Amino acid sequence: MRRSNLSRSASGYTLIEMLIVVTVLGIAGAMVIPNMQSTAVLRVQGAVRSVVSDLTVAQSDAIALQRGRAIVFHNDEGEAYYNIVEVNGSTIDEELNTLERRVLNGDDFGHTSIVAINFPNNRLVFDELGGPVTDPGSGVPASDGYIDIMGSDQTFRIHVEGYTGRVRVERLTAPPPETPPAG
Repeated sequence: MRRSNLSRSASGYTLIEMLIVVTVLGIAGAMVIPNMQSTAVLRVQGAVRSVVSDLTVAQSDAIALQRGRAIVFHNDEGEAYYNIVEVNGSTIDEELNTLERRVLNGDDFGHTSIVAINFPNNRLVFDELGGPVTDPGSGVPASDGYIDIMGSDQTFRIHVEGYTGRVRVERLTAPPPETPPAG
């Protein structure tokens, strides 16, 4: 007996179906890769926000607790960090009185670096009333200062105004524009 009708069972994908799936995945991947690159930009912006937040919290703590606070910036041998320190009298002892340490050049902040520190002795001191002063225990108001933070081809300047301690952020350089995927 001759079989003229072979029964065909659909037990797999055809080559056309596989090519369509691979093409759709390729297009989706091309759209996701530029977004993955922008996470470094967001991490640097997160570092800037952390510094601004810590500055304002230190100032608020100085007012609320009626105790001086200092933020001491370090950019030593490729390690960018700062310590929030409780001021005792007229001294700042980072070993004994550090309340918090924040490292900027790790993975969390996209290997951000501090490129300029424009505060006397690389520190910003708030008195008991939350005003920036030149030295701990002194009543001499500090002049304006800033810190520049760089990463992912962008640089931000964080200004702290003398007398008031008002904090503002300025973008000095922007990241390069994203190029659309070739296609």
